[in-house]
Amino acid sequence: MIIMDDGYGIFRKIKESMDLEDERHAAFELSKGKLTTAPDNHTGESIFVTSQMFDSFAIFSGSVVFIHDESDSRYWVFERDNPVAGTVVCLELANATERTVKEIFDQFTNGDYAFSKTVVPVNLATYEDDALLSRAQARRVLMRIDRFSTILLDFTDVEQVGQAFADEVFRVFARTHPQIEIVPINANSQVMSMIARAYSHRK
Repeated sequence: MIIMDDGYGIFRKIKESMDLEDERHAAFELSKGKLTTAPDNHTGESIFVTSQMFDSFAIFSGSVVFIHDESDSRYWVFERDNPVAGTVVCLELANATERTVKEIFDQFTNGDYAFSKTVVPVNLATYEDDALLSRAQARRVLMRIDRFSTILLDFTDVEQVGQAFADEVFRVFARTHPQIEIVPINANSQVMSMIARAYSHRK
């Protein structure tokens, strides 16, 4: 299924509404869920949930492409040479899929069906192969996650993080937001060692 819209462009709209530096930052924010530029009209949950329901979900807008592949639960954001006017959304679903709507909602909601859990693809916070070293990069990852009670930080494709990055997430933020559970997943040994170091300095 392909949906085309010749309007302003979703990433451009998010970038300007949230005063972000780059349209790729807008795609990263979209991946977290609960993002809307019109809170009186909708909750901002639909795109996130839809991206989880389909086997393949992609948004093309301007020069940015945002992709989620359910087969390995991975996200990609990259730029293309030929910008797309407006927004194009492409969705694919296997005819014989066994995935159900209830299964998806159960993964990200609590007993009251409140959207309380999200997965943050940390690799989308990196651009031009830069490493995640600074507190500023950590704050980019942490932006708006206080809207959730459980955060899975997915470190797939992240080779290393710096001490300052890990400290900002797992000590500073965790200490000031004790009601939020932050769980690192798919992290390699180097990343986990930095996380463990940050945990050790919590007291």
